[in-house]
Amino acid sequence: MIREIRFYKKYFIDFYISQGSSIRDKIDYVFKIIRTVNRIPEKFFKHIEGTEGLYEIRIKSGSDIFRVFCCFDEGRVVILFNVFQKKSQKTPKKEIVRAIKLKQEYFNTKEGKL
Repeated sequence: MIREIRFYKKYFIDFYISQGSSIRDKIDYVFKIIRTVNRIPEKFFKHIEGTEGLYEIRIKSGSDIFRVFCCFDEGRVVILFNVFQKKSQKTPKKEIVRAIKLKQEYFNTKEGKL
């Protein structure tokens, strides 16, 4: 295993549990790629332009498109934050802002600043 995936709070878990088996299977497939492939294809994992260290995991199942915001911690650990269903070409700014806040909260909590 090249990377470890961890969840920050319950944002992703609550989403995952609410999905049908076909979407959960696709999420599991994408996570396996993230954990085991040295160079993750951009089709599945992309840096969010204009941010410092914020990425999106890209999941497509049929006509459903989902984005999971995340960042790296300790080099090989991927921390998952919020997730949303994408319905337009552009990623909604409010979702990016939320992910940035969660990332800051995660690192502040980890460093004992909260």
